[in-house]
Amino acid sequence: MSNQSVAEEFGLGPIDQVSFVVRDLAAALPAYEALFGAFEVRPAHLETYTYRGRPAGPASLKLAFGRSGDLEIELVEVVSGEFPQVEHLQRHGEGLQHVRYKVEDLDAAQARMVGAGFTPVIEGRSDAVRFSYLEHPDKLGHTMIELLWYAE
Repeated sequence: MSNQSVAEEFGLGPIDQVSFVVRDLAAALPAYEALFGAFEVRPAHLETYTYRGRPAGPASLKLAFGRSGDLEIELVEVVSGEFPQVEHLQRHGEGLQHVRYKVEDLDAAQARMVGAGFTPVIEGRSDAVRFSYLEHPDKLGHTMIELLWYAE
């Protein structure tokens, strides 16, 4: 196994988001606000996406976004649907679930990672955004990597 970070190994640049899964966003917010300051809470809905290689959806989430310097802090409560955060809660409880890297070419970055043994877990898109979560339990334990592409 390489001593390089995932970012170094795959040329991903800096982590731009750290995401925590919570069972109850309203109950969890006070503790996270004590650490990071105010959060903006908003709902999210995905009508369709790919989950573990098959079509899935819809899903509803409650999200909260805060900051620590240049780093976005995200809290995720899954209200309904299949999402990696549900698996994480069942297996590991609340806590760090994924880190995110913005990429210019999601397909190329994902292909490099899959070639190195990572497995895509969930993939989705809208007009302006594409995302993919990847896992590699031998390398990263239960923390996933999210690759995010924004249309400029």
